Amino acid sequence: MIKSKEQSFFHSVCALAIPVALQSMLQASFGVVDQVMIGQLGGVEVAAVGLAGKFTGIFNVVVSAVGAVTGIMISQYMGQKSTAETRRSMILNLRVCLILAALFTMAGVAAPKQIMGLYIDDIGTVKVAGRYLFIVSGTFFPAAGITILSTHLRCMEKASLPLYAGIASAAANTGLNWILIFGRFGMPALGVTGAALATLISQLVYFVIILVMYLKYRERAENATAGSFAWGQYLSMLLPLLVSEFMWVLGENVYAGIYGHLGIDASAAMTLTNPVQSLAIGALCGLSQAAAILIGKRLGDGDMEMAYREAKMLLLYGLVGSLLLSVVIFFISPWYVCIFMVEAGIRKMTIQILTAYAAVMPFKVLNMIIGSGILRSGGKTTYVMSIDLMGTWLFGVPLGLLTAIVLHWPIPMVYLTLSLEECIRFAVSLVVFKRRGWMNQLKA
Repeated sequence: MIKSKEQSFFHSVCALAIPVALQSMLQASFGVVDQVMIGQLGGVEVAAVGLAGKFTGIFNVVVSAVGAVTGIMISQYMGQKSTAETRRSMILNLRVCLILAALFTMAGVAAPKQIMGLYIDDIGTVKVAGRYLFIVSGTFFPAAGITILSTHLRCMEKASLPLYAGIASAAANTGLNWILIFGRFGMPALGVTGAALATLISQLVYFVIILVMYLKYRERAENATAGSFAWGQYLSMLLPLLVSEFMWVLGENVYAGIYGHLGIDASAAMTLTNPVQSLAIGALCGLSQAAAILIGKRLGDGDMEMAYREAKMLLLYGLVGSLLLSVVIFFISPWYVCIFMVEAGIRKMTIQILTAYAAVMPFKVLNMIIGSGILRSGGKTTYVMSIDLMGTWLFGVPLGLLTAIVLHWPIPMVYLTLSLEECIRFAVSLVVFKRRGWMNQLKA
């Protein structure tokens, strides 16, 4: 009987994790294609699109935090079999995302050049970046809808539906980029403007498909019951996630500055590792989504022992999968660097960084599962915020500054030392996990 339950749980994990992983890897691979296309336009255009991406990235981080809270609430209320609260949670978070989208859209449309001027002083780059941002600001509303509706579909264990929509959107984006950027099939070559239009249209395609799927498969629920909403409970989940995500983005920018201080070759080598890192993490990110949803449902149902047991199984799956991927990365790195026409020194550094990445990858994956999935599922997101802030700002950033700025170590050693914060973060997370204080049932 226990074995049958474990097999059923494994099938549920696969049904959630595999579509999410495929979608993440697909987006990463299409992102590389987009970069290659835009890279044909010149340095100013590449820089302009990158700068606009920094502003849109802020929106994505904020909305992803709301999406995470949506997943916590919906999965718990599904576990409680409260369709009214499930519907109420979805509507509330959708409204929050739409308000955020309205604010970012107004800023991007009203003052695109002024916003881009905060990132760079070059007038030509600001002009191109402002034009790009003006158009892609139209993606904020559909992105808000995509985030909430996709989260609800995954909580309904229909994770393959967002995958299908993502495939259609990514294909549309790539095809439209090729047509609009370079002027194919009789269309004028629009350059960066074409890239922006392709992004906008593909996001609208994504939203329309997701909306149709959601309307078809959503559960028919009665209207939410009247009464006061537990704003204290909601804000106690949302605010720590917002702080955590914002400080994470800030930390990543500090890391980028540390790598940049080590020289152009070091920065180039680190950049070359990004596709491998994105694909590797993408391959296992579905386990984090599965953890948040499945463990959340167990907690909502009040089955604490089963929630704890299944959480341990998810960590085991992550450990096995990450160890296998680490071995693959270690052995393919010498062949991977041969794809790029760069100097031998940059290739050597890239291999060394990937070797260091392979060594710490199991801890990165386990932190993703336990932090972004398991510990969040009970709604006590302050735990995750505290662990993230401690890992990044008490260990990661100081170690990076010490080894790069003071000791002048080579980038592979800097990266490996900086990444030791993942080990510290996991050790603390494991203590919190075993104490079970994160196991909490939300109040309807």
